[in-house]
Amino acid sequence: MFLLRIILFPLAVLYDGITRFRNLLYDLRIKPSASFDIPLISVGNLAVGGTGKTPMVEHIIRLLASHQMPAATLSRGYGRKTKGMRLANAFDSAETIGDEPYQLYKKYQQHTVVSVAEERVYAIPFLVDQFPDLKAIVMDDAFQHRTVIPGLSMVLTTYREPFYNDLLMPAGRLREARKGASRAHMVIVTKCPPNCSEEEMMEMEHAIRRYANLPVFFTTIRYGEVTGVAREQPLTSSTVVLVTGLANADAIKEHVESKFELLHHFDFKDHHTYTQQEWKAILAKAKEHHAMIVTTEKDKSKLEALATAEELAMVYYLPIEIEFIKGGTDFDSMVLDYVTSTETSL
Repeated sequence: MFLLRIILFPLAVLYDGITRFRNLLYDLRIKPSASFDIPLISVGNLAVGGTGKTPMVEHIIRLLASHQMPAATLSRGYGRKTKGMRLANAFDSAETIGDEPYQLYKKYQQHTVVSVAEERVYAIPFLVDQFPDLKAIVMDDAFQHRTVIPGLSMVLTTYREPFYNDLLMPAGRLREARKGASRAHMVIVTKCPPNCSEEEMMEMEHAIRRYANLPVFFTTIRYGEVTGVAREQPLTSSTVVLVTGLANADAIKEHVESKFELLHHFDFKDHHTYTQQEWKAILAKAKEHHAMIVTTEKDKSKLEALATAEELAMVYYLPIEIEFIKGGTDFDSMVLDYVTSTETSL
């Protein structure tokens, strides 16, 4: 890996020059950026994939809903087979709006408008026009989408792979230079171990503030109980076949291993579109060893589309939420203060 990074480093330098020039054009307003009256919250990262953006979006949805603040979510809808602006509805699926927006719709359709669009600068006025009671729009994976200026921007980075230890693509996973984090209003370190020490968090804060002098928050993953996909079905085995389509499945694999006997892990790439052949292979492995099939919330809808009702009785999913281990009250206050102060000023 080290040798490969050395080989790819010249390409990373070239990529750095391109992204810095692009950002400079926006900073100098040579390339236009649009601002809007409605509060816009951007959830993004510097690295590609796997930082826990969707659980953070869910946390913000629940926070706003608990304060009677109707919101919309807006993302590109990665992996969908449709184009243009689309509002999630009962006829949609992961194929039509993307797996993560579909997950949000299934869980929070009573509290939020879920929308997808490639061009957010055109989607935002449409949402404001169609839903005049909206108090905020939460934009997923929008940090590099500089055609829109958010009022509150957060950068997520993982505990295991913090951006300050990473390199630019293709030598590393960064989409832009580490200094890019300074455009945000806060940095959130995600997927921390629950017992992360105060000393360790202080060290990470110090490292982050070399690039961005911002508030830093720390979160961990809280796993719910394994839940049947088809119905309220009891656990049928202590042996598990794990199926994931994530950028990094290490955390969920470790959790499953701590609770069950992990027979096999079908580890697919992020946003993977499953085939019938793959499903049959998963099913055969589980049946052979009388195991349960455990998957993620966003993958379960894709497996549902392939399985029969009888097969779904073997499938369970593992719900997750983020939990703040440092600064949760301050984070919630920053979000609520931003939304309410913006509303008051209009």
